[in-house]
Amino acid sequence: MADPETPYHPDPEDLRRIPVDLFASKKLPGLSPGDLGFADSSDHLRFVLRKSSSSLRFLLDPSGVPLLSISRLHNGMWELHKGDVGKRKELVLTVKRTSNRFSKTELDVSFAGESSSQQHLVIKGCPFQKSCTIYSQDSIVAQTSLMYKLRQIYVGRSKFRLTIFPGSIDHSLVVAMVAVFLQGRN
Repeated sequence: MADPETPYHPDPEDLRRIPVDLFASKKLPGLSPGDLGFADSSDHLRFVLRKSSSSLRFLLDPSGVPLLSISRLHNGMWELHKGDVGKRKELVLTVKRTSNRFSKTELDVSFAGESSSQQHLVIKGCPFQKSCTIYSQDSIVAQTSLMYKLRQIYVGRSKFRLTIFPGSIDHSLVVAMVAVFLQGRN
């Protein structure tokens, strides 16, 4: 039996098999007006989504360093670049809207680069309800849902949960894809 005084340190391999929940809100401490923050279950800020213009958003780390630039092009297309889009760093992925009905939006995600041939994602859901699921072939990569409470008649849309399931996709890319999905209703 383990000594009760010894702190438990989980195996990093075990942590890679556990889904991660991020909680999105505009009311997290340390956010500028208009920013959308993603915090973990301990209320530590992990990502910040900052709007620069109607067609440009930045995904920042907690210290404010740009991780990804999200550029809205035309006709329901987006490009995600590493870092600041002004420096024209490498293209990471492109997103194209394939279906846009009142209650359902569908986006196709294609990764740039040599290994992109086997990596194709589909995002399906309802932006109004901040509800979407990201699929990779027959498995779920991530899922969003509103924050429900017991005995709550009206569910507010200002806070929602993003659950990222274990896999090989970087969490910042998943957050950026959710940002594109939420912007995709326009």
